[in-house]
Amino acid sequence: MNATILLAAGFLVVGAAIGYFVRLWTVLRKKDSLETKAQEHVESAKSEAKEILIAAKDNAAQILADAQKEERERKQDLRRLEEHLLKKENFLEKQQGELDRLSAQKKEELDHLKTVEVGLQSEREKITHELEHVAGLSRDEARTKIFEEVENASRTELAEKITKMERERVKEIEEKSVEIITSAIQRYARNSINDITTSVVTLPNEEIKGKIIGREGRNIRTFERLTGVEVVVDEAPESILLSSFDPMRRELARITLEKLLKDGRIQPAKIEEKVEEARMELDDYIRKVGEDAAFEVGIIDLPKEIVHLIGRLNYRSSYGQNVLQHSIEMTHIAGMIASELGLKVDITKKAALLHDIGKAIDHEVEGTHVEIGRKLLKKYNIHEEIIRAMESHHEEYPFSSPESYVVAAADAISAARPGARRDTLEKYIRRLEDIERVVHTFPGVNQAYAVSAGREVRVFVTPEKIDDFGALQLAKQIAAKIQTEVQYPGEIKVTVVREVKAVEYAR
Repeated sequence: MNATILLAAGFLVVGAAIGYFVRLWTVLRKKDSLETKAQEHVESAKSEAKEILIAAKDNAAQILADAQKEERERKQDLRRLEEHLLKKENFLEKQQGELDRLSAQKKEELDHLKTVEVGLQSEREKITHELEHVAGLSRDEARTKIFEEVENASRTELAEKITKMERERVKEIEEKSVEIITSAIQRYARNSINDITTSVVTLPNEEIKGKIIGREGRNIRTFERLTGVEVVVDEAPESILLSSFDPMRRELARITLEKLLKDGRIQPAKIEEKVEEARMELDDYIRKVGEDAAFEVGIIDLPKEIVHLIGRLNYRSSYGQNVLQHSIEMTHIAGMIASELGLKVDITKKAALLHDIGKAIDHEVEGTHVEIGRKLLKKYNIHEEIIRAMESHHEEYPFSSPESYVVAAADAISAARPGARRDTLEKYIRRLEDIERVVHTFPGVNQAYAVSAGREVRVFVTPEKIDDFGALQLAKQIAAKIQTEVQYPGEIKVTVVREVKAVEYAR
């Protein structure tokens, strides 16, 4: 048993030794194989390095050759440029020498000319002194005398020429302006509407008058207090008269009364209710009137507050002319004139439509309607060009643009149409007297007559005091003075008449 164990242990030791030597031999063999492969890789790397070094040397040689070639070419270019600059420098030196020679020559010629000029001046002065000595007059005296003789000789001819030129120019301007204005008026025509101060409301029957008056007149007193109009119940059958100088109050009263008649119950409380309803309805109607007016003239970008004020102009009148209808008519006429003249049509039309916008509230605030209108337009951010074009239509502000002249002209055209406005006889006569009074302030005026409804003044002068040339000057002076001292619509024609009669008797 022990022998078996020992034998087994011996075999185990021998097997372990054999395994160890076998493993050692295997490791040594693998080591030799790895060293061989490493040596092969090193040799391969050395071979590739030699090839790369050879290729790098070749590339370096090629680059060096290219650089040397480029350097030779650049040196050749520099040499050529240097030769070119040298030639330029030589040429410029020659040119400078030529210029110096010419400058010296011109200087000599200029000195010679100055010497000649001094000599000529001396000779001129000598000749002038001799002429003054012979004529017995100095140079200034001779010049003045010659001018006087020429002026006296040509005075009549000059006056005729100036008169002829002015007539031709004025005639041409008048023909063109008449053509533009008549074309604008012909293209637009609107009936003139004269406002009155009363409105008539038709009643369904006579018995309703008693209900309107009320017990002890309390209904009619309440109605008049709330509406601000006077109710006239006269003998006219089935009608009542509403009287007020404020068209808006009169319209409010008319709407209220019609609502009361339709309701049938007329008492103070109901009157107050219907007045409020009528006020709201009137406000809506005013806004609609303003929108319709703006749409009619083709203006759709105005603020709603301005449109509402335009509608209120429907209830304002000037000398019996409805202000809204006047503004609409003006807008059409101004737009057509601006189009003919090549001006800003949009600016002109807006200025014409808004020129009297201040009249919509001028009875509520202080100031002229022009000033109020300017403040309103600035408040609602209306363009400055429009404000400048509308502010001059009564000449409270200077004309600052061509459009402002067109607006003023359209205002005069609309207001001066026959039947458009009512004017008093007293004002008309006063205007004629003012025109004649201004003319008589000039010396040499014999008689003066304002004719053609004050649109022309004929002046008869004393021929012994004023000649033809003086008559032409007098006409200008009279026109200028009338323009500054007399208020008038449109324009006034000044005609100066100078008549010379030669009378002799044969005996």
